[in-house]
Amino acid sequence: VACPLPLSGVDTDQLIPARFMSRPRSEGYGPVLLHDLRHDADGAPVPGFPLDAPERAGARILVARRNFGGGSSREAAVYALVDHGIRAVIAPSFGDIFSGNAVNNGLLPARVTEAEAETLLDALAGGLTRLEVDLEAQEIRGAGAPVAFEIAPVWRTKLLNGWDDLDLTRARADDIAAFAAR
Repeated sequence: VACPLPLSGVDTDQLIPARFMSRPRSEGYGPVLLHDLRHDADGAPVPGFPLDAPERAGARILVARRNFGGGSSREAAVYALVDHGIRAVIAPSFGDIFSGNAVNNGLLPARVTEAEAETLLDALAGGLTRLEVDLEAQEIRGAGAPVAFEIAPVWRTKLLNGWDDLDLTRARADDIAAFAAR
């Protein structure tokens, strides 16, 4: 299931407001994802917010506009997305620190052009509820012609293998040993 979030500049403070970061991660940050956009000043749900639409329940893919995850370097923003069940965010651009944190926590930041993001957002707004993200082929399918996305090769390798930075280093153990021997 894919969810449109037709907003630009969604920053880490919006993804998880600071006041929720004092709760233990073990409680899960998913329920407070985008809290201040999803709720009014009295805490009531904002009618029609895309992430809360019944047809978007269980969404694992989020499609947004440019500069997703900019702002502060809080890793908790990624925790909120992952804890909510999101596994891929598709957008034209991402905050640099956010992207690194995303990959390190198993969340795919899939970069597409602005026109491609708008095409996907339009399809989702028009009733499409599902997309397929193929990391190996670096394609998004389900809204007409496949859309290619960009991701740094090392990040792709880490995500495909479920690796963190230590696993990536271990994968080069023979090269490291040879270098040390030279």
